[in-house]
Amino acid sequence: MRYPEGGGLTAERRAFREGIRLQAGVRFAAGEKTAVIAKDLRVSVRSVERWRRAWREGGMEALRSAGPANTPTVTDVQFAVLEEELGKGPAAHGFEDQRWTLVRVQAVIRHRLRLSLSVATVWRLLKRHGWSWQAPARRALERDEHAVELWKKEVWPRVKASRRRPEPGSSSRTKPDSP
Repeated sequence: MRYPEGGGLTAERRAFREGIRLQAGVRFAAGEKTAVIAKDLRVSVRSVERWRRAWREGGMEALRSAGPANTPTVTDVQFAVLEEELGKGPAAHGFEDQRWTLVRVQAVIRHRLRLSLSVATVWRLLKRHGWSWQAPARRALERDEHAVELWKKEVWPRVKASRRRPEPGSSSRTKPDSP
């Protein structure tokens, strides 16, 4: 089971699956057939074949769990350092404007943490720690707030109102209002 935070299986689930593979290994040594093992362990025949191949090449040790598939590339301590650096702002890192982009965060990670991450990995890292993309709110200097509020109250309700005619009509464009 995958988790939205980017992790894989829990430690308990990994141990459970490893136990099933080890049971299969014992049965391989006893000479049982692949289909019988698959049916008894309630797994696919292809999985048992893959395990048998690994067992032949590496014995029971090859059936053991290799650990979590996706260990975080940035530790919590490193991410705390990254957050501190991001808090200083882009200008402190030599960028002209005050916008953080994924490429800029990637550059800070490369320079400060000495890690090379893809842009997609940077995005997943930030998302996993509760960061989100933000678009700056830009307002024209000439904007008249009073006129905007007036338009919202008077014009927008008319524009938003349904364009449907109150009387029955026709859905045909070629023969409008045909009897």
